[in-house]
Amino acid sequence: MRAIWKGAVSFGLVNVPVRLYSATENHDVQFRQVHREDGGRIKYQRVCSIDGEQVSYDDIAKGFETDDGQMVVLSDEDLADLPISTSKEIAVDKFVPSDQIDPLYLDKCYYLEPDKGAVKPYMLLREALESTDRVALVTVALRTRTTVAVLRVRGEVIVLQTLLWPDEVRAAEFGVLDDAAGDDAKPAELAMAHMLVESLSGDYDPSEYTDDYEEAVKAVVKAKLEGGEVTTPEEPEDEGGEVLDLLAALQQSVARAKAARGEPTDQPAGAAAPEKATDGPASKKAATKSATKKPAAKKPAKKAAATKSAAKKTAAKKPAKKSAAKKGAAKKSA
Repeated sequence: MRAIWKGAVSFGLVNVPVRLYSATENHDVQFRQVHREDGGRIKYQRVCSIDGEQVSYDDIAKGFETDDGQMVVLSDEDLADLPISTSKEIAVDKFVPSDQIDPLYLDKCYYLEPDKGAVKPYMLLREALESTDRVALVTVALRTRTTVAVLRVRGEVIVLQTLLWPDEVRAAEFGVLDDAAGDDAKPAELAMAHMLVESLSGDYDPSEYTDDYEEAVKAVVKAKLEGGEVTTPEEPEDEGGEVLDLLAALQQSVARAKAARGEPTDQPAGAAAPEKATDGPASKKAATKSATKKPAAKKPAKKAAATKSAAKKTAAKKPAKKSAAKKGAAKKSA
């Protein structure tokens, strides 16, 4: 196991350096959504529900939704002044009888391991809790959030178990039980219930219970593997994929911006925009890729080249005419 937190338990003047380990792990069967035809994984994009555009991580912020459906967007500056604790201390507030802690409030469980030089005070705290049948009510900061927890003994180890806040435990309000307050069990029925409880009495052995669903799923998967019923989906090549998606997104953004201003979204023929697009290196790459993908896009370039060459020829002819006019004037003066 790998420690997820390091700190110290402090009670009175005693300080016990400890490391925290997760005491439980989840073994629920996890399925992935895949394409039925080829087994490819289904990917999801971050799309805004208002404009339908894909949103990058840099443009994602935290939002708090009120009870009436309003959304409050919070910036990093708004969250900077929140009460965040980075303390590495498990501070004992008081020792309370263990039966005062309703199991319904118990949440995540962690093992406490002492440092080599703190074994003796660790054992002292463990024996004190066990002999007095009490638990230590503590506060601890885990992942920058301060929470209430209890220290209790499990075998030879002290366990830290976080507690739910009071408003996180729902009240059991069932009107049907209030209406049936007068329907008490008869003595004979109560005696039979006691007999049934005694006949099924025993000790709890965790090894007697297994997850039948998990075992059945693994058996099906194993049979398919042995029978060769397995697919290895090919991952799509990343070369150029992101650039094409980016170009498409930019084209859509430009079209929407023009539509918002009332301008025509189609680029008129002979526009000067293609010449500007060839100024920078990024635009040259984009022009090269678009030319590779769409050969028909080369025609405007040829026209532009022809226009440029014609302009050069015209510019070249003008000086020739001027020189000829100068020669004629020289002859007349002679």
